[in-house]
Amino acid sequence: MEFRLLGPFGAWQDGERVLRGLRRQERCLLAVLLLEPGAAVTTDRLIGLLWNDAPPSAARATVHTYVGRLRAALRPYGLRVDTRHDGYALDLAEADGHTVDVREFRDEIGQAAVAGDPAEKVRRYDRALALWRGPLLADVIDDELRDRLAGRLAELRLSALEQRAQAQLAMGLHERVLADLTPLAGELPEREGLVAARMTALYRAGRRAEALELYERTRAHLAAELGIDPGPALSTLHQRVLTADPRLDRPPAPLYAVRVDEEWLPWSTSGHPALEFCNTFAGWHHAPRIPGSDWLRTYRTLAVWAGHLDLADQGVVAQLVERAERTPEEAEAALAEARAFRTQLYACLTGPADTRAFAAVAATAREAARAAVLTLGPDGLAHWRPTPAAGLRLPLYATARAAADLLTDPRRFTVRSCPSDDCGWLFLDSTGRRRWCSLSTCGGGPRG
Repeated sequence: MEFRLLGPFGAWQDGERVLRGLRRQERCLLAVLLLEPGAAVTTDRLIGLLWNDAPPSAARATVHTYVGRLRAALRPYGLRVDTRHDGYALDLAEADGHTVDVREFRDEIGQAAVAGDPAEKVRRYDRALALWRGPLLADVIDDELRDRLAGRLAELRLSALEQRAQAQLAMGLHERVLADLTPLAGELPEREGLVAARMTALYRAGRRAEALELYERTRAHLAAELGIDPGPALSTLHQRVLTADPRLDRPPAPLYAVRVDEEWLPWSTSGHPALEFCNTFAGWHHAPRIPGSDWLRTYRTLAVWAGHLDLADQGVVAQLVERAERTPEEAEAALAEARAFRTQLYACLTGPADTRAFAAVAATAREAARAAVLTLGPDGLAHWRPTPAAGLRLPLYATARAAADLLTDPRRFTVRSCPSDDCGWLFLDSTGRRRWCSLSTCGGGPRG
């Protein structure tokens, strides 16, 4: 059976609309169970939702009656509402042909988040957003109950709109951004990420005056409704539109990067993997960040980078990418750990007296050591490699081992940081005479 909740409630079997005889409250109860498939929803919570926390005296008995009717209606389709403690649960098995558009939406969002190719990212977001046919359970619940049930879903939808727009802009598809977002302009005037995407698209379409008007309308709305000013990102974009910043005329491609397996990675300039990891930003000192300067955007990028620097075998990289696609939440957590480690490692290498940063790096290095095995490489040399048991943390652990090796090596004292305000990249300088990046990755300052 196919259940549709993102819009008017609907249930379909073999292309035919079914469950038409359910009452509104029964459809609402079924929808709550579908939003939490397999989880027990207590009777008290169902009562609170069905009657907006103002239930009649016979509410509990009425819920039991509704459940009985649902059981009778779902039984012909192989679905059961189980009693669990003081509540009910509905288990759905996709293998049995049962689907819910809410779950499909979340799955597509997860796949889009780990997609490395912008075109694939846009396709995934398109599929996810196409599932929305209106407000959640448009014909079943009111706005107050919708806020209680769909707060997280609504936020996911807005985030998907923003992320799709960013991917479209990266591909140069500003006309698509305008087509997708303009109909929503009146609906979401306070969503600054969407406003920024529309402003950028308008500017690239040669409609600079309209981009500035959009900013002024947004500023006035935020002041009148929320009593706040636009945030730093939108304010900075406004200044760039005012000054016709040439960086707005093109997609924000990564700076000083190479393309590896559909991922943008920074040039290898430092002479050591641990330093390359820290060089994730072209512009550590720059605020706000230069557009496109941070290439570590997805877990797939991290895995490909580890393979590119020979910290992981290509077969292992492929397995990591596949697992990340299956478990997007786990991949996002591993990526967050890697980003946090990057910040601590950069602080450790640029501030030798920063004992807190060193302790954080050392703790991760100890975890990496416990998860490592000594293997013989094709070059005839032995190499320490994290075991597959490290899971999606494997690139992090491989980097931590490289960092530990550098911190115990005299070369540690030759680490330099490019002092340009637009750089900060790390590199090894065995001569003791260099100061600036050898490849001018900062894009400014003296060359040396």
